[in-house]
Amino acid sequence: MIPREILRKVRRIQIFTTRMVQDVFAGEYQSVFKGRGMEFEEVREYQPGDDIRTIDWNVTARTGNPHVKVFREERELTVMLLADVSASGAFGTVRRRKAELIAEFCAVLAFAAVNNNDRIGLILFSDRVEKYVPPKKGVTHVLRVIRELLYHSPRGRGTDISAALEFLSRVTIRQTVAFLVSDFFASGYEHALRIAAKRHDLIAVAVGDPRERVLPDVGIIELEDPETGEMAAADTGDPRVREGFARIAAGRDRARDLLLASCGIDCITVSTAEPYARELLGFFKRREKRMAV
Repeated sequence: MIPREILRKVRRIQIFTTRMVQDVFAGEYQSVFKGRGMEFEEVREYQPGDDIRTIDWNVTARTGNPHVKVFREERELTVMLLADVSASGAFGTVRRRKAELIAEFCAVLAFAAVNNNDRIGLILFSDRVEKYVPPKKGVTHVLRVIRELLYHSPRGRGTDISAALEFLSRVTIRQTVAFLVSDFFASGYEHALRIAAKRHDLIAVAVGDPRERVLPDVGIIELEDPETGEMAAADTGDPRVREGFARIAAGRDRARDLLLASCGIDCITVSTAEPYARELLGFFKRREKRMAV
């Protein structure tokens, strides 16, 4: 049985994210994700004014009369959420933990999708694929997705982005809109990323915390890698230590951004210290503007 506290969290997230979708992102989602294109519907006899490029020559030859293919816009989308549930998600020093931010951000995307009559699916991953929830429609299904995000207890501690992307390719037949939500504390996923970006409309959501980039001056502290358990002492009173830490973090972010850009993948950067609505809205605006060109 799911604990009452989890159910209360689900309800709070439902109320908050539903209001956000209705008030802030109304129309933005639909204008950006317009469906997969045109889907074949039927063949009928040619009528004056029909585009000759739609003539079905096989049927025309068989019947002796010109026939054309009729297409309709395929509006329905499948949206897949690939959510990182590795041990580093337990870190958070400002407003919330990264895991909580990931859950809430995914909830916003899920409610935006279901409001647009799209299907929503979920892949939870750590150093393995932890959980797969096949895509479906409806608010009840979205609530299940949120419960899994909040309630799932990961078996793995590390992060294997390649495993998640390869699993996505195995369980999806057609192109999907896929949000990869992670802190990207991983390596060796470049090849899988490039393949997934060619097949799907892949969007990266990079989740972070300020203390992962800047160390405060608080003297000697002990740092622990939550994914490996490795410990290290650092003298934060030494400006060289703080500068080195910030330089390494900036280099890591820069390498990630360059990789995503080289794959043609949009990236939304969100932080535990800041509201994410502006970043998500900015993403919608940028993509809408690009599509209009």
